[in-house]
Amino acid sequence: MLLAIRCRLRSFRITASRPRSWLLRALLVIIPVMDIDKKAVSTKLLWVDLEMTGLDVNEHVIIEVAAEVTDWTFKTLASYEAVIRQPEEVMERSNPWAKDQHAKSGLAERVRTEGRPEQDVIHELVGFIQAQFGDEPAVLAGNSIHNDRAFIKKWWPEVDNLLHYRMLDVSSWKLVMQGKYGVTFDKNDMHRAFDDIQASIAELQYYLEWLRDYDHS
Repeated sequence: MLLAIRCRLRSFRITASRPRSWLLRALLVIIPVMDIDKKAVSTKLLWVDLEMTGLDVNEHVIIEVAAEVTDWTFKTLASYEAVIRQPEEVMERSNPWAKDQHAKSGLAERVRTEGRPEQDVIHELVGFIQAQFGDEPAVLAGNSIHNDRAFIKKWWPEVDNLLHYRMLDVSSWKLVMQGKYGVTFDKNDMHRAFDDIQASIAELQYYLEWLRDYDHS
């Protein structure tokens, strides 16, 4: 059984795992932690959508990621996509909805035939974020983005440590627009990562444009 020990040392987070082997117990994974200036204004957004084998962060895993960097006019500055290879026994543990949906969309087959090693994807995504944001903590954006963030935190801590603790959740806008103004947005959930990002951006743009017109009426 692993005993996880977490501590902070200056600007680093150190995670030590304690397996039965006393030799392996001494191994440390050192992950940099970003300093966050609460008063700094974010210059960009990191839109992310993940496809998983289910919604239980302790049981299910990530099989597809899309990331798109935009400015505050929602102009695309850069994008990244990857399908992640997972063992067949892990895919078989998908919840019924995910198993059916990913079979219909073709994603499950792509995981098996085109999926890439997860560590390679993590390394590339870290590099992508660092190249686009530099020392600026990336503000995560998307629909119900807290769920994606939970999977990132659990499975990809190297990525999580580059993110701002603040997030832009389009679902919050949905609640306000529906509850206060009776405004709805007809969004088709494709359940493919890149397509869902485009839908989330379009939804937020729709709300902002509606509010602009409402303010001028």
